[in-house]
Amino acid sequence: MSVSTVLNPATGEALAQIERTALPEVDAAIARAQTAFEVWRTVAPGDRVRLLRRFAAVIDAHVDELAQLEVANAGHTIGNATWEAGNVRDVVEYYAAAPERSIGKQIPVPGGVDITFKEPLGVVGVIVPWNFPMPIAGWGFAPALAAGNTVVLKPAELTPLTAIRIGELALEAGLPEGVLTVIPGKGSVVGERFVTHPLVRKVVFTGSTEVGRGIMRGCAEQIKNVTLELGGKNANIVFADADLEKAAAEAPGGVFDNAGQDCCSRSRLLVQSSVYDDFMARLETAVKSFIVTDPADPAADMGPLISAAHRDSVAAYAESGEVAFSGSAPEGPGFWFPPTVITPGELTARDFSEEIFGPVLSVVRFDTEADAVRIANNTEYGLSGSIYTENLSRAMRVARAVEAGNLSVNSHASVRYWTPFGGYKQSGLGRELGPDALDAFTETKNVFFATDD
Repeated sequence: MSVSTVLNPATGEALAQIERTALPEVDAAIARAQTAFEVWRTVAPGDRVRLLRRFAAVIDAHVDELAQLEVANAGHTIGNATWEAGNVRDVVEYYAAAPERSIGKQIPVPGGVDITFKEPLGVVGVIVPWNFPMPIAGWGFAPALAAGNTVVLKPAELTPLTAIRIGELALEAGLPEGVLTVIPGKGSVVGERFVTHPLVRKVVFTGSTEVGRGIMRGCAEQIKNVTLELGGKNANIVFADADLEKAAAEAPGGVFDNAGQDCCSRSRLLVQSSVYDDFMARLETAVKSFIVTDPADPAADMGPLISAAHRDSVAAYAESGEVAFSGSAPEGPGFWFPPTVITPGELTARDFSEEIFGPVLSVVRFDTEADAVRIANNTEYGLSGSIYTENLSRAMRVARAVEAGNLSVNSHASVRYWTPFGGYKQSGLGRELGPDALDAFTETKNVFFATDD
């Protein structure tokens, strides 16, 4: 059996050796999940509620442990990692209430009574990326389990440690074996088998648009359900009437959080021409005060990139534009890169059109509201974005005109587990989180009862 070496991106040192799951073991895990499904689907709603709430409580008791593990494995700041572990707990708790509230309908029809049932799909394969290993895992498995499915989860090879631990906590909480199974390994083995195995009824994938296209093609061969959360090249639009101090102070967090390794990163900044120079001066102060240091330090605003190869990729993008200014980053071991602001030569430049997935912000001017919307929509992606303005009418107009699934006005936050999350265009298919996510893990069965003699 082959193994992968898990590194600490802040130091470059090895953390663990993880055995890669081979194809026969993937098939065995899926078979166990199918066996577990036949039982889990019949668990009374109230009992499923209690088990999921116990799972949330066990996660809560291990938030600090999970956060520290994520700091070491993914390079997340301790503040972010603590929030992320808490988000898994909160998402499980949120969906724990669902089994008792998942109801069908009675539909008036002539000649009888017609009712619908919400029924689980079966085994769900969840493929998790390396940039947010904990929360994205929870967004996949929590609603799936609440709806009565079982889950086989594949973490990214670079960041498997928290997912493995969460799988152990599920058993500790009393979830039956096979209900939530974590199997690390290569995407070309484990993830591909999720796509091709006939017992896997749905695939949930978060990652690059290129890989997502391949998964969708494979699932189409079997008419298999799929949810895809893919890339983003999101715009942060700052109008002249915005609170410039607030907008400039928040812009670095909107793009440099998690070292820019975020599909919701506001990596394109559009500033109205009449306030461009004033805003850039404020932005430079904010960027240079952004603290890049040991992610275990509570003062850290940003940690390292995930790998040396990814750092080299980000550096190549940064060199394609003119650097306006940058922050600082540690020297020495680890995969560090400073927060960097560039001005692209043209709107078709690579840094302005392609997803960099690193701490690089591209800034352009715009003149009119129509210009801002046009530039914001000039991308194959449509995941997220921000609009800074004090004009409510403008905020509403622009929010309706921008082609993105998640927009924030005078904020750069994208994710709230109470509300739907997903993208337009090449940014994905389907919605996660919020009450509607449960529908993505169920089939609607219609039953007609004849009452005529």
